[in-house]
Amino acid sequence: MRFIDPAQDPWQALSDDGARAATSLLLTYEQWTTRRADFERTRPLGVLVPNTVDVELLHDDLPRWSLIALQFPKWTDGRAYSQARLLRARLRFGGEVRATGEVLVDMLPLLQRSGFDAVQMRADQSVAAAQRALRFFAGHYQGDVHEARPAFGRPAR
Repeated sequence: MRFIDPAQDPWQALSDDGARAATSLLLTYEQWTTRRADFERTRPLGVLVPNTVDVELLHDDLPRWSLIALQFPKWTDGRAYSQARLLRARLRFGGEVRATGEVLVDMLPLLQRSGFDAVQMRADQSVAAAQRALRFFAGHYQGDVHEARPAFGRPAR
């Protein structure tokens, strides 16, 4: 799991005046849907997807994106977990899937199991505590995006 420091993040949002950032470009879902023809294929593109969007509708656009950032508007709203699982398991998205918004340390194990590989935690959360949280459980009985089946008779990973 990669921890994103906003000050060091190479992904930059499209500015309000439409000027493009010097590095990889992170678009809102609305910017992508209304202006997709404006963005060349030569630069890395990412999209910030609200948790209300059906990610299966994104299938045709997935090859254009290197990053999909999924939003947690509240830590109690888990729809982005389902979006990540669908992106990884059903749609086979191979780029970065990033958790953003109200992301807390306690969420890290489930974020990793559902397909997230990067996280931008809420500002008051500790990266050291998040790294410890990822080591809480040595293995799981249930499958996840990394191991699709239950581990019957196999040692935990």
